[in-house]
Amino acid sequence: MDSIAGVLLAAGSSSRMRGPNKLLLEFEGESLLRRASRRGMAAGLDPFIVVLGHEADRARGKLAGLAVLPVVNAGYARGVNGSLRTGIAAVPPDAAGAMVLLADMPFVTADMIRTVMEKFRESRVELVVSDYGGVQAPPTLYGRALFEQMLALEDGEGGGKAIVARNLDRATMVTWPPSRLRDLDRVEDW
Repeated sequence: MDSIAGVLLAAGSSSRMRGPNKLLLEFEGESLLRRASRRGMAAGLDPFIVVLGHEADRARGKLAGLAVLPVVNAGYARGVNGSLRTGIAAVPPDAAGAMVLLADMPFVTADMIRTVMEKFRESRVELVVSDYGGVQAPPTLYGRALFEQMLALEDGEGGGKAIVARNLDRATMVTWPPSRLRDLDRVEDW
């Protein structure tokens, strides 16, 4: 069975948090970064690529002892599309696809990730999109046929959603409760 890589986007500067790097803050006893990495690895994503940028050395410390592949997006300040490109470029050639995850979505579980992987393998589509009560958000699994579009993204934001919109005819959806979508962007969210 072809492997599916994990690409955890964790390079941002937490600008909406107005202070600390949110990915290094603890939630239920561990950093958001470590929590998301452990869940992706527990689901069977292999390799598990973590795209770092802001405070990359500190973030690497939170990943100590985990069998992750950290890669650095030096241009992280130019938007998430650069992190997508960096992560996809690190996916090995034998991987059938890559699941993109966000480190600030603490309610995404290993079971959810496994379900998206199973849907990809069963349906033979190029794209599996998570839907939370009408809102599309990660985990999103992109088949290898979509990598060229991802690698061609220009700096900025919203590239993943644009690729989803362009390829809905090649997609299937997995539905989750809206409560799983909650992310931690601002101090109030904690």
